[in-house]
Amino acid sequence: MIVAEGVVKRFGRTTALGGVSLHVRAGERVALLGHNGAGKSTLMKLLTGQMLPGEGSVRIAGIDVAVSPNAARERLGFVPEEPAVWDYLTAREMLEFVVGVRGRGDVDAALELTGLGADADRLVREYSQGMRRKVAIAAALIADPPALIFDEALNGLDPPSALRVAEELQRRAAAGAAVLLSTHVIDLVPRVADRVVVLRAGRVEADAPVAELGPEGLARVFG
Repeated sequence: MIVAEGVVKRFGRTTALGGVSLHVRAGERVALLGHNGAGKSTLMKLLTGQMLPGEGSVRIAGIDVAVSPNAARERLGFVPEEPAVWDYLTAREMLEFVVGVRGRGDVDAALELTGLGADADRLVREYSQGMRRKVAIAAALIADPPALIFDEALNGLDPPSALRVAEELQRRAAAGAAVLLSTHVIDLVPRVADRVVVLRAGRVEADAPVAELGPEGLARVFG
């Protein structure tokens, strides 16, 4: 459902990704770990069509992102590390716009899921950073896409909201969605992932089930 095959990305003489392969199947939640500079952000940008690979291929729901980027994005819900939201719309107006573009979605359910119901008719420019992130999460989830990519998306959320979103991602995966979530927070991984992939210096260093690694194993592969 979310696939990178032998992806290479270079910036001048610097190799950001040196032949990375990653598969997230339908019904699976995968946590992508790696220190700063490991290549996580570059991989996320390739998977979401913001950049093209120098070598290899990237597919979302079977669609090559380089060949048919818009068709791939129709099947994807994405939350970037620094989400861009429209300051002069309310959360409700922004989500109504997303539903109009996507052609489907329940605005009230998305607002309730992210805890924005009481503030839905305030302008987004009045929101805290955590609330702005909730708007981006609601926008990513609202059309129920089969592939979800969250780049450090739970950072800055209050604990109840982070838990609610983690539970929703588990529910979506159980219904057949593929979920890829990058994080620096090791303690969060067992709540949001069935499998962990660790990038180091632009290559996959580890790929294993979370249950198999356990807390000590997670700390060791990420250390």
